[in-house]
Amino acid sequence: MSIVLPPSAAPRSAYPADVLPEAVRRCLLELAEGEAPVSAYLYDGEVAARRARELRAALPGWAAVHYAVKANSFPGVVRALAPYVDGFEVASRTELELSLAALRERGGPAGASAPAAPAASAAPPAASVPVVAAGPAKSVPVLTALVRAGVEAINAESLLELHRVSRIAVAEGTTARVALRVNPAAIPVTGSLHMGGAASQFGVPEPDVPGVLEQALRLPGLDVTGFHIHAASNNLDADAQAAYLRWCVEWSAATARKHGVDLRLVDVGGGIGVAFEELAGERPFDVARFGELAGRIEPPDGVKVVLEPGRFLVADCGWYAAEVTDVKHSYGTAFAVLRGGINHFQLPTSWDLVHNIAVLPVERWPEGLPRPEAAGARVTVVGELCTPEDTLLRDVRVDRVRAGDLVVFPYAGSYGWEFAMHGFLGHPVAERHLLRPTTPGDGQRAVPPPLPPDGATTP
Repeated sequence: MSIVLPPSAAPRSAYPADVLPEAVRRCLLELAEGEAPVSAYLYDGEVAARRARELRAALPGWAAVHYAVKANSFPGVVRALAPYVDGFEVASRTELELSLAALRERGGPAGASAPAAPAASAAPPAASVPVVAAGPAKSVPVLTALVRAGVEAINAESLLELHRVSRIAVAEGTTARVALRVNPAAIPVTGSLHMGGAASQFGVPEPDVPGVLEQALRLPGLDVTGFHIHAASNNLDADAQAAYLRWCVEWSAATARKHGVDLRLVDVGGGIGVAFEELAGERPFDVARFGELAGRIEPPDGVKVVLEPGRFLVADCGWYAAEVTDVKHSYGTAFAVLRGGINHFQLPTSWDLVHNIAVLPVERWPEGLPRPEAAGARVTVVGELCTPEDTLLRDVRVDRVRAGDLVVFPYAGSYGWEFAMHGFLGHPVAERHLLRPTTPGDGQRAVPPPLPPDGATTP
């Protein structure tokens, strides 16, 4: 059995500490004054909000931005985004409840909190909640919560799921809005896209779409509003992403005409990429160019086109920091051992990614203890778990790293805490703090409030 490790970072060097915003450095050094070793995420809600405003401003009026909550479900981040996105994309009851709470707080429709009373005949609700739902195996409890909330679209993954939604809607005396998720046979677009046509648990294969639509349009309690096509992933090419958007709109319009669907929604999923090495010169996604090209697309009248960005909105709003508990030298390799690891931040290993670090020096150290270090050397950053797979970064050159210093991963705002192996070995989970809360009246704190017990979170 081969061990999965992130690729070597050589010949890269760690970022200088000053790439970390001053407020982040100050907050982390304050946390390091505590007795417990630091292992925490810091989030800046304003950074996420600024990214959302940038994307929303670049897009034409027919486009809607629904934040994919799976990327970062910390309540403070979701609340910070709520005023600047059109809605949310969810994949669980927990994410649905979080989104409804954020919508209520911003003053938008948040759906019903109780089931509708059964009725002899049902009609679509007067106003839908701006939430779309995805997931290849939605359970009956999840589908029931979505129907009761009156979400804008349940992206149905199969004929069986459509039947389940129909049965739930009829029992609730309402009509559920659904869009058919499609796995296209091919997407005639070049660039950094995952093409369709591959076997997948996601969506209905394109050859099966006519038969599934024929039945869906006859099922009671369903309002088939359009299609969901998600075939792009971490795309940094604005031209290719705009071409993909155009293809999704044109395919949906043609398919709707052919099969008698009253098209009102086209959900193109996410896919806008993040330049994880932007600090080292990697070119980020060109939002202005994407918006310019999107503006040349003309969806049919009355059709809303939903984009579901996740990591693009939140990747750079978060930092994961962990204290170096030891520095070890073994057969010519230096290891910085962290209080944390893939139980807190699994992304670099799972995504085969070089995710670079900054080392933040901490001068406090117990008197009389040796303080091992590595200086002017290549270091491999590992965690506290009893497996060699607990490796976050390999062979990065550092000027100096000592036991007691902090290793900080920028661009840790997406698929970080949510994506980690929290339960393995039972170590406390990483704390989470909102660096600069954006709730009115909070005083725009630059550091978190006093720490809760280890493993707790601040909202």
